[in-house]
Amino acid sequence: MNDWYERSMKALQLAGLAERTQYSYTRDVRLLVEFCGKTPDLISEQDLEEYFLQRRNVAKWSAGTLRVCYSAIRFFFEKVLQRTWNIFGYLRAERPKKLPAVLSQEEIARILSCVQTPHNRAFLITAYSCGLRLQEALYLEVGDIDSDRMLIHVHRGKGAKDRMVPLPPPTLAVLREHWKSHRNPRLIFPALSHGHRQAATAQSPLGKATVQIAMKDAVRRAGITKRSVHIHTLRHSYATHLLEEGVNLRVIQRYLGHSRIETTMMYLHLTRKGHDDAVEIINRLMAEIR
Repeated sequence: MNDWYERSMKALQLAGLAERTQYSYTRDVRLLVEFCGKTPDLISEQDLEEYFLQRRNVAKWSAGTLRVCYSAIRFFFEKVLQRTWNIFGYLRAERPKKLPAVLSQEEIARILSCVQTPHNRAFLITAYSCGLRLQEALYLEVGDIDSDRMLIHVHRGKGAKDRMVPLPPPTLAVLREHWKSHRNPRLIFPALSHGHRQAATAQSPLGKATVQIAMKDAVRRAGITKRSVHIHTLRHSYATHLLEEGVNLRVIQRYLGHSRIETTMMYLHLTRKGHDDAVEIINRLMAEIR
């Protein structure tokens, strides 16, 4: 195994970055090494400039992909090779100003009622009602469910942060019924590639593709025609519905595991409730003046 790879993995692990981030960062460094055709210690700042320009202008990488690439390569050169170059001070990949799709509560109910298999339905109900990311829901474990306090412990979410989220009683009932179908001692949603009998001893969770296909099929069956509706849309909808019901923005930030309140504030643009309430109050004030 390459020396740079081993050194990179050690630095990433010491930094406490999530396993997926470790994989992503080392992949981006490997792509750079392959592009330059030389070992990392021989790569120059000019090599980096040429690589980033090629990815942006020729390969047409998205802003999100470029941001991850910039972060990965900057981490590698600064933390592993101990090099600080001017290029790291001005690399930017602007995030497009695009708001995510959000479903109404009625649309969510329609979608969940159209899921064809009990295990996929249990998964999607949990993802929505607890505001979980896809990966967080897939890797839920039996020990994460605190039925005494009605909480779910989300381990090492995005940015390797833990958090506690409320567990609605109906969701707990769904999870218990689902668990009885496989009785895996560790995983809530074990892989079902060989049926429920094998699920009891499965060491890996459901595959992402399995639940993504189930979501896509349920959206189609429910007659939802909005664009870009996927599993993460359930999380966006969860946050928006909480906001519409008057839950404090800081509380929503904590439930979602956002580091910055600015990220959570995006949901202010996805609901008209604040605007409608303000209009109602203004109209009432004016009525009293007359």
